[in-house]
Amino acid sequence: MSPTDPAADGPTLEAVLRALEPRRPTAGPFVLGITGAVAAGKSVFAAQLRGALAATGARTEIVHTDGFLMTNTRLAELGLTDRKGFPESYDHAALAAALAAVRQGPTDFPAYSHITYDVDPALTRRIDPPDVLIIEGLALRRPETGPASLLDALIYIDAEEADLEAWYVERFLGFWEAAEDDPASFYARFRHMDREAVTNLARLVWDQVNLKNLREHIIAARPLADLVVRKGPDHAIVALHPSAPAAA
Repeated sequence: MSPTDPAADGPTLEAVLRALEPRRPTAGPFVLGITGAVAAGKSVFAAQLRGALAATGARTEIVHTDGFLMTNTRLAELGLTDRKGFPESYDHAALAAALAAVRQGPTDFPAYSHITYDVDPALTRRIDPPDVLIIEGLALRRPETGPASLLDALIYIDAEEADLEAWYVERFLGFWEAAEDDPASFYARFRHMDREAVTNLARLVWDQVNLKNLREHIIAARPLADLVVRKGPDHAIVALHPSAPAAA
């Protein structure tokens, strides 16, 4: 089964929506966060969920926390180039302001290019308040404070670390292959390397950056999420784990 297919035998996307329905506000946009490790398939899952919502007639928009990363220039100025994706690399105030504003009226959401590996002003989108706003990314790690306190519900995408690493390496290699005909791509700088060397590089980045971020920061959102979506090695949904109800 490909990452774009819903699970055939496990829980369905409709089951996800049913589990989240009690969190939906009676008026205004339903602001839904999706978080989890790098390469967990958050963007693909968000697109799948939008498809399921479309069947209900809900107008849904998807935005990404990557757009609220500091630019590469700013990260370099702050000595944070090697900390991209870690909590300190985001403009949390801007993210919180955008999530609050989109409930009231048209709001600009910046965007990030995985090809140039930087925030790209040309990709900024102005979004009218939708029925459902899905925001996915790494900066939603603390539902009790900060930007994530503006969410109506939070989903955590969970998977085995070995699967996450395999998916990250696969994605890295995909960008590397595509860069053969795109000299502007960030990954073009690795085109002189053979496939084995690039695979080893991707695994090194996973170990030293993304796995570290997962264990130290991202995973803290899992016990606080309203719903944990567990994935198997083929990206299929194998289990849903709703959070325990809050104490009265």
